[in-house]
Amino acid sequence: MKRTMMSLIGVAVALAAVTGVAAVAAPDGGGRDAPRGGSRLPVQRSALLCPAPTSSQVAETAYTAFAPKGAAAGADGKKGTAELRPAGTVRDAGDGDGGKGGKKGKGKGAADAAAGQTVAPRDTKPVVPLQEAGKPVVTTTDKPDAPALVGSADGMFAPGWTVQQTTSVAAGAGRGLLGLSCTTPDTTFWFPGVSTATDRQDYVHLTNPDAVPAVVDLELHGKDGPLAGSAGEDISVPPHTTVPVLLSTLTSSPTTNAALHVVAREGRVGAAVQASDGKLGSDWLPPAADPAPSVVLPGIPKDATSVRLVALAPGESDADLKVQLATPTGLITPAGLETLHLKSGMTTAVDLKDLTKGEAGSLVLTPSDSDSRAPVTAALRVTRGKGAKQEMAFIPATRPVEKRATAADNRDRGSTLSLVAPEKGKDAKVKVTASAGSGGGTPVTKTYTVKGGRSLDVEPPRPQGLKGTYALTVEPEPGSGPVYAARMLARPQGGVPAFTVQPLPDDRGSVLVPAAGQDLSVLTN
Repeated sequence: MKRTMMSLIGVAVALAAVTGVAAVAAPDGGGRDAPRGGSRLPVQRSALLCPAPTSSQVAETAYTAFAPKGAAAGADGKKGTAELRPAGTVRDAGDGDGGKGGKKGKGKGAADAAAGQTVAPRDTKPVVPLQEAGKPVVTTTDKPDAPALVGSADGMFAPGWTVQQTTSVAAGAGRGLLGLSCTTPDTTFWFPGVSTATDRQDYVHLTNPDAVPAVVDLELHGKDGPLAGSAGEDISVPPHTTVPVLLSTLTSSPTTNAALHVVAREGRVGAAVQASDGKLGSDWLPPAADPAPSVVLPGIPKDATSVRLVALAPGESDADLKVQLATPTGLITPAGLETLHLKSGMTTAVDLKDLTKGEAGSLVLTPSDSDSRAPVTAALRVTRGKGAKQEMAFIPATRPVEKRATAADNRDRGSTLSLVAPEKGKDAKVKVTASAGSGGGTPVTKTYTVKGGRSLDVEPPRPQGLKGTYALTVEPEPGSGPVYAARMLARPQGGVPAFTVQPLPDDRGSVLVPAAGQDLSVLTN
């Protein structure tokens, strides 16, 4: 009896302590903001994953790390750290190319990945560790066996920590400029625009940042639904290791305009697709934003000679979309493409050719019917140049910039910043800051206004006295309308207009923390 009474008292005390510290009021359903009394606080830890860059003998890769200045160090007051370290690789004895582009080999399929041998990195020294916020750190490598990188940041470096991986390949099937903002780990990714056709070699790089194994499924969709013969189940990704998988080994149906769905059933991974075309060069295809009824694809260059859209409605319902191009003068409808019908689970591809007609723009896809809320995902393959001197890049659907976005690795010339405010009547006022240079220079800030329903392409500000590379931060001012952003890098190679486009989604450097309060009603029936 006495023991029972003491147990009941202990339970009541424990419940009271819990409710006093962590009881959270239910959301009022009035939007995405925190409950009344909540606050927005900087994240305390962030993770990034950079895939293995290339196996080419004539390539150079630059890693540029940056954390915006002014972010709070956190409750513990510690300065923090931010660095990447080499990851291991899974490969088998028959793997010809290791999944990193360049000349064709046997490649790595799902079965190879599951049965492959884990090769530890040769070097474990940290890469591009940050010493101070607001100033980029750069390192380069020309090693054909450069590993994937796994890293984390904490303290003052965690909010907005960004690493850009830029590779220049001078010759060969993978020639061109490949750029990627290193990705954050997650459990699901969509990649519209991949290919398993014979003229393409597309590898998905799966990287596990954690100390426990991850198990991943890969599913390919084509114009008739899931591709026959798909063999991408139960791919094991060991801890702190990367696994490259050649997509053409997953199916017996070569498909040009496909969509890849990556799902981590156990653990989490980072994912990015490296696409190499025999005529159009190569680039990274980053994951698209989570499927949504409306999507924006920002940053189509004004001199694009070909634009191909690949879209998919991944849910159970079809989607009917209104197709518009946001230009410097307003929203226009491409000739002959007023609407687009997407069948559930099936890809739809549209060649938009010279869509921009000499004006830079951004593609905006919205439901054609106000009652239609079917989620969609999409990406563009954009080509510049003609004949044998063409180069391709990819623009996936991206998230809006809500608080801040960052683009690292900008040089004295060659960067173009694209901003788009897709909603008519909702102008966006955006503050753009050029950081100090990696070798010196003074930050410069400039404010741009983007009219609702329009896009704006600008040569971004540069630091005064720039030495080295610098970063750009994009911050909408309070009260601005929705704004999306992308950054293009152009670095010609022997007459080829080599370029790459990085979408600039919100960096999610802060989180809404709801207020906690005492609620003893949980103790009553």
